[in-house]
Amino acid sequence: MSSTAAESSSTSPSSSSSSSASASASSASASTATLWPRLNNGLPTHYDPTKKVQDKLLFTPGPLTTSFTVKQALTRDWGSRDTAFQRVIREVRSGLLELAGVSPAEYTTIPIQGSGTFGLEAVLCSAVNKKKGVLVIANGAYGMRQTFITKAHGIPTVLYECADYEAPDLAAIEKLLQTTARDVSHVSVVHSETTSGIVNDITAIGQLAKKYEKRFMVDAMSSFGAYEIDFHAAQIDFLVSSANKCIEGVPGFSFVISRIDALNEAKGNSSSLSLDLHAQCAGLDANGQFRFTPPTHTLCAFRQAMEELKIEGGVKARGMRYRENQQRLMRGLAPLGFELYLPSERQGYIISSYHWPKDKNWNFETFYNKLNDRGYVIYPGKVSNADCFRIGHIGRIFPEDTDGLVAAITDVCKEMKTAAFAPK
Repeated sequence: MSSTAAESSSTSPSSSSSSSASASASSASASTATLWPRLNNGLPTHYDPTKKVQDKLLFTPGPLTTSFTVKQALTRDWGSRDTAFQRVIREVRSGLLELAGVSPAEYTTIPIQGSGTFGLEAVLCSAVNKKKGVLVIANGAYGMRQTFITKAHGIPTVLYECADYEAPDLAAIEKLLQTTARDVSHVSVVHSETTSGIVNDITAIGQLAKKYEKRFMVDAMSSFGAYEIDFHAAQIDFLVSSANKCIEGVPGFSFVISRIDALNEAKGNSSSLSLDLHAQCAGLDANGQFRFTPPTHTLCAFRQAMEELKIEGGVKARGMRYRENQQRLMRGLAPLGFELYLPSERQGYIISSYHWPKDKNWNFETFYNKLNDRGYVIYPGKVSNADCFRIGHIGRIFPEDTDGLVAAITDVCKEMKTAAFAPK
């Protein structure tokens, strides 16, 4: 097991305190005594002092490994109409605007119950003009998912599709905006496409959308909180992300950061009751409450996760940690014979896809299970034209944890006599 790979042994004495969902990342309380998280450069790690056997580390695109203090924030019950919980909602909404670097006079935050796909569907079914439709730019499975949503709602869709290892062709997109897609009301693209790990140029695409007077929607599910995004340079009208990605919360809600004037255009346009983005925002603005049952525990854990993002040093510092995770993995797997699916200039630091070795001893299910037995959870591949597996670099994992994963992969490959250890 790798439970202590990234953890210092520092603990702090303290008097006992009551259990709470405190925003402080320096301590977390249990019912009988104060339990202090282990720290890595001042940041609470995944180590759980209440467990003899630690959780496996999740090297996945989400849900992710979370800190002990985020988990502790889940342990308090909240009344969904209580004023204390309404304060949590306000802090989350305003904190996300601060994180995005935008003004509450121009943008607003709308949390949506459910996974990230719920947030995407909320924007598509609420904001897109049902007669004009949307241009969807796709270079992976998650871009294509948007077309499944628009089909379900009967929304006219123009699709630009390229291979999952290619960057979208700006000239081809502009030609579509001049011809087939000239009448659409919106343009949509995925920022970090976790099918392969490629990161798309949302600034260039957003400026094209603005040039042709289209509203611009960004699926930043796996990038917001780890990549610095300039909303104004990219002309973003709607950005969608999720609680259980780079902010390192737990699953339960997605959120939309919307330009207010673009949101107002969506009034009365939704083809869904529960996913009506304008109505959701209007309800929150009117009385501080969700229209329907909110994910109380998840929101409180998310507030704690946002506080820990600040402690780490913000988006830039978190992105640096994730990049170092990715670099250490790449350096560690190269001598073992594992090849990246993407060329280095297109490889992001959220998740990496690796080709399967071609030797006869390779078996992904065996490889996966042996790593799992050692306390490391990786992810199957999703690219369309190659056999691959994926390894995520996000969540409460540190470079030392990645070193532990590389060591485990080395041991497994030796045991399986595969990759660099295959018989010649």
